[in-house]
Amino acid sequence: MYKAVEDRIRKALIHHIHERYKTDVPVVTERPPKLAMGEVASPVCFELAKQLKKPPRALAQEIANSLKPIEGVARVEVAGGGYLNLFFDRAAFFRQAIAEAGHEAITASPTAPKTVVEHTAINPNKAAHIGHLRNAVLGDAFVRLLRHSGRRVEIQNYIDNTGVQVADVVLGFLHLEKKSLDDVRALAAAPKFDYLCWDLYTRVTQFLAEDKSRLEMRAQMLKDIEEGHGETGKMADLVATAVVHCHLRTLDRLGIDYDLLSRESEILHLKFWDAAFEMLKERGAIQLATSGKNAGCWVMQLPSDGEAAGEKEEPTEEAEAKIIVRSNGTVTYVGKDIAHHLWKFGLLDRDFHYRRFHKHPDGHEAWVTSSDRDDPGAPQFGHAHDVFNVIDSRQAYPQQVVVAGLRALGYNEEADHLKHFAYNVVALTPRCAREMGYEIPEEDAKKPYVEVSGRKGQGVKADDLLDRLEESARREVDARHPGEPEVERTAIAHAVAIGALRYFLLRFTRSAVIAFDFKDALSFEGETGPYVQYAVVRINGIKRKWDALEESVTDVDGQNYVRLERGQLDVSRFLAAPDGDDLWELALLAGLLDARVEAAVAAQEPALIARYALELAQAFNNFYHKHPILSEEDLERRAFLLRLTGLVHDQLVGALELMGITAPDKM
Repeated sequence: MYKAVEDRIRKALIHHIHERYKTDVPVVTERPPKLAMGEVASPVCFELAKQLKKPPRALAQEIANSLKPIEGVARVEVAGGGYLNLFFDRAAFFRQAIAEAGHEAITASPTAPKTVVEHTAINPNKAAHIGHLRNAVLGDAFVRLLRHSGRRVEIQNYIDNTGVQVADVVLGFLHLEKKSLDDVRALAAAPKFDYLCWDLYTRVTQFLAEDKSRLEMRAQMLKDIEEGHGETGKMADLVATAVVHCHLRTLDRLGIDYDLLSRESEILHLKFWDAAFEMLKERGAIQLATSGKNAGCWVMQLPSDGEAAGEKEEPTEEAEAKIIVRSNGTVTYVGKDIAHHLWKFGLLDRDFHYRRFHKHPDGHEAWVTSSDRDDPGAPQFGHAHDVFNVIDSRQAYPQQVVVAGLRALGYNEEADHLKHFAYNVVALTPRCAREMGYEIPEEDAKKPYVEVSGRKGQGVKADDLLDRLEESARREVDARHPGEPEVERTAIAHAVAIGALRYFLLRFTRSAVIAFDFKDALSFEGETGPYVQYAVVRINGIKRKWDALEESVTDVDGQNYVRLERGQLDVSRFLAAPDGDDLWELALLAGLLDARVEAAVAAQEPALIARYALELAQAFNNFYHKHPILSEEDLERRAFLLRLTGLVHDQLVGALELMGITAPDKM
């Protein structure tokens, strides 16, 4: 709602300045720091003054006096050296907010340009850990924000099923465990196969470190897997597929869906890389190194910092080179990634086959790429206009190489539309690490957080984390609601646990290192998911009490509520300054969700929604303690307070849904 009025203000100022002064200037608007300064402010007159050579304040006064009425705006005032401060029509805003609450999402047209968001991308060689959950939760929340804004979004999850991590686990089964293909197939059918692979992967890491000559064994195995040769190739496919199913079951607990799992093996088997390789060679994007440490490799020369900034520089020996194909003929990860992105943008003359792979609990079906057969009914995947890759910040350089590859091929527009949605790592507080039974190395004992490493076997498996969170939440729920049925207490505990984890992972900006802690995440106070959920639960309690009172309330009471819903009740007396300022601030904050969504999408920062939900929950709790609602004797005021409470409820629920969080009926 706020965004709609702000947009009207910007458009009105642009039109007015063009008509009155025969010039165009960018119109910037902002939220004033104090309510007494209005709801929207613009410094446009300072920029206009530079063009017209007039004092900014005089121009501001001219505009304030001559600007035509704007829907939703009560008045315009001049402040400071030339600011325009605009004050909303409070009653009109409140009525419109009620009408739009819970219905602000825009439905995307099926023909709208497609946005592909790739997230999660866990190596299919071991169980998911907490760091992977940050990726998945960030990606899922960003998808929700994009869809709320009217974008047509396709969710992809890249499965590196031919990479070195899978090769290590296969090496472990064949050479350490002496397992046959049938042996591994039986293990894969049993529960916790991803846990078994976690432990085996750690053992293989130690095995390779003990004797560097064993790396040759791994290199050959990796080549066999890429080419799909023999038992090694079959075992790699078996292991990766089974582990991916484990990952999806884990992520289903968090309510995270996918449209397509794109596998690296198909990029190789369907010759995507061959097509991309020819394109790169034909257009001179890569060169065969004939000397130096990269001799025999195909490399891509990357622009220096000066060239990237538009400055011409002479090529030097220090110019960065990225290996795309190794001297033994195997393609590097970044090479396959270039081919994959050419497909994402619809720039390759070939496509995958597709088959059904996994049905999420909500009924949504995830497809997987295939090299040999199609299941009927597959949607058209790829052909993106925009691509966002949710990958941690340590992968910034490979992402830059992919962009450089697109540019070297002449696809500058696509390169501009490829964005790295970067985030920092997740660690554990020392307290959390000890609670999970993790032995803290002596050198880490004094650090504020403990880093995790899947290769070393150091970290918290995602399912273990979720189990602990649900157990902790269940103890709290059992203590508060011992008389509730078992199934209801289980559902409440699940909602609280998932809400706690999702909110904890989203409340930090993407560049921040997260140190996870059970006690902090599950607290019902402070900046936590349960605190926000509890505000919704409190409103549900008010509604239940109101419903119980309905039979005893007067006809006038009920009539006033209906009049308010129909816009027939004058609410201006409750919102008018100064006595109604606190109620207005709550109503205004409740109407800010659309503006916060726009800001979160523009900044690619879901943390802005987490912050908004917290602010609204805090504001409601202050309102709840200050204003008696059900005991209010003024029947018109009681109807107003009830509807304001309902508005907050709708917007809080909407904000939580954007983060993938549900609020239980009770807590």
